[in-house]
Amino acid sequence: MTDRILVVGATGLVGGLLVRKLIADGRDKELHLLVRKPLKDSFGAATLHAAPTAQWPEIIATVKPGRAVSCLGSTMNKAGSKEAFAAIDRDLVAAVGKAAKAAGARQFITVSSTMANANASGFYLKTKGQAEQLLRAEGFERLDIIRPGLLRGKRAGEARLGESLAIAASPVTDRLLHGSLRRFRSIDAAAVAGAIAALLTEDTPGTTVHENDAIWELAKR
Repeated sequence: MTDRILVVGATGLVGGLLVRKLIADGRDKELHLLVRKPLKDSFGAATLHAAPTAQWPEIIATVKPGRAVSCLGSTMNKAGSKEAFAAIDRDLVAAVGKAAKAAGARQFITVSSTMANANASGFYLKTKGQAEQLLRAEGFERLDIIRPGLLRGKRAGEARLGESLAIAASPVTDRLLHGSLRRFRSIDAAAVAGAIAALLTEDTPGTTVHENDAIWELAKR
């Protein structure tokens, strides 16, 4: 079985950190990155595929990854509308999953959100939950769903005011979250990337949801 790894969303906060870690760990020879526009950055021995999202399924079919990772994600403000947000965080994630399964991927890892639920009343959590539901339906041999709390880390591009304020307050608010509420604590994006890198070595079948505590433990490996 191939250990070829496909990562989509490599230009985002978690995706960028994941790619850098995989390169640093010497796992870039079988690493394929799928993006919408050409990038000037150096990605070691990784192969970069730049194309409109409509062409992604065809590219994935050619790559034939054994493992695929989705770090795709937007915000309502950046997307501009509920429809545009769902097109990325649900529809595109699901399309990548479907193409990866058809291409023979045995493992799929997706970055979702704490409390994602297809039946949630809130649009954001409902959309994230629907994406998870669609990926579950693909029947991957192994499916890992990452549900981190508030992500801490330096993002490229436009600032997210609400997120920035929440991060600034997190040293205080995190201390108030105990027990089952620990999943809502903030978490370093680097820890999430480290957890994904660790999961890319796992072969035990099944579907697993990883929240903050599990993410931290995986990142320590």
